Amino acid sequence: MRLLFVFIDGVGLGEHKDSNPFVYTDTPGLSKLLGGNNLVSSTVNYQDSKVSVLGLDAKLGIIGLPQSATGQTTIFTGENAAAFLGRHLRGFPNLSLRNLIAEKTLFKQLKNKGYRVAFANAYRPKFFELLSRGLPGCRYSCSTLATFYGGLSFYNLYDIIARKALYMDITNERLQHLNVKVPILTPDEGAVQLLNINRNFDFCLFEYFLSDITGHRADHKEASCIVKVLDSFISGLAERIKPNEEMLIVTSDHGNIEDVTGQNHTLNLVPLLMVGAPGLREHLAKKLNSLCDLLPAVKEVLAAPAVQKSSEKEDSF
Repeated sequence: MRLLFVFIDGVGLGEHKDSNPFVYTDTPGLSKLLGGNNLVSSTVNYQDSKVSVLGLDAKLGIIGLPQSATGQTTIFTGENAAAFLGRHLRGFPNLSLRNLIAEKTLFKQLKNKGYRVAFANAYRPKFFELLSRGLPGCRYSCSTLATFYGGLSFYNLYDIIARKALYMDITNERLQHLNVKVPILTPDEGAVQLLNINRNFDFCLFEYFLSDITGHRADHKEASCIVKVLDSFISGLAERIKPNEEMLIVTSDHGNIEDVTGQNHTLNLVPLLMVGAPGLREHLAKKLNSLCDLLPAVKEVLAAPAVQKSSEKEDSF
């Protein structure tokens, strides 16, 4: 079965409060997907014929606020990176985590099992200058390092135009502000483009990180704008998933944007949304408790056979 894995940086399951942009922002797409509920802590364990919502522990058994470098390394290697270091590490992976990613990147693990894999994010030209020198320095995201050490090709801006990749903001607005000539997409159009990319692979990863950046700014209005993009994007993906053939997983590494009263990460559980075959979702839900459990779940989804098609008409686009 194909798997589309959407990683959204810095989103936790907050409370139903006015300080939570998933509450004070109108989210019609998520509300419809979640049976009228908001994406908040009280929605954990919600399940219907289309979606399952779980909460994952991002603390990883280590005291302190969960951080990006250790949380993402855990997701992309299946190893408890915080326990490996003995602490949470913010920002970018240090040499120890970089070596761990080089050894156990999910892309390498999945390729070794014969799966076709891709990282759908496109990069700007400056990045390829660094890539030609083997990514010197230490300020690279876990996803970039996982792709590099996994031996995958990186997509460029031309791949966006060819609909083979998606920029990190989904809509290309950031690129247009830099005078890059690429088409503006709505979040829903971005969802269509990503799903079409996904259907050329067994496993496809996409990363969105503006949510974490905005969370650190604690900007009430900006956080609402981010949530509106995510609402349309996630619901657009969920509406078009073919549950007999593929699954959508959406998750995060730590909390942040769900509480705009402060600029730090939170201790909240992070959301795990699964859209796909109900039986497989129910089976996986029993095993998913922390970030460490994500990669084993990915492998189970990929190993699962496509199920017999129902008589329901599938969406086409």
